[in-house]
Amino acid sequence: MRLSVCLRVTITTVEPRLLGLDFGARRIGVAVSDELGLTAQPVLTLVRKNEKQDLKSLGRLLRKYGCSAIVLGNPLYMSGDISPQATRTHAFAESLSEAFSLPVHLWDERLTSAEAHRHLHAAGRPLSGHREVIDQVAAVLILQSFIDAHRPREESYNR
Repeated sequence: MRLSVCLRVTITTVEPRLLGLDFGARRIGVAVSDELGLTAQPVLTLVRKNEKQDLKSLGRLLRKYGCSAIVLGNPLYMSGDISPQATRTHAFAESLSEAFSLPVHLWDERLTSAEAHRHLHAAGRPLSGHREVIDQVAAVLILQSFIDAHRPREESYNR
């Protein structure tokens, strides 16, 4: 008698996590990728104090989630030109890179705030409640866009 055994092994790899940031003058929206590197999840909105305190708080989050890189929203003008906020964002990116010795990816964030407002409105959240979470939602949209753009294309196999 012949036995045939077919084993199906699924190997799940844990992707390095990413920290996504929506950097603003008063607040920083924070998101993190899941363990599989497929989705972005909101974490919190950091109310800015000063750069030293901001970096300290972000350092705690990087350690807590084991992040290996940072994705920072780059607020360009619609024309693609660098806005004054983009100049401040680039300086903050340098500070992040120096403080944590991690890669910092600047990612186009044009229209993410408008899209974040649409998502919150569609979820039934009143406009008065947007302020407390809008930066987190924007950070999620920035990070998810980065994840989607860098996801390997799956090949289909016909067997």
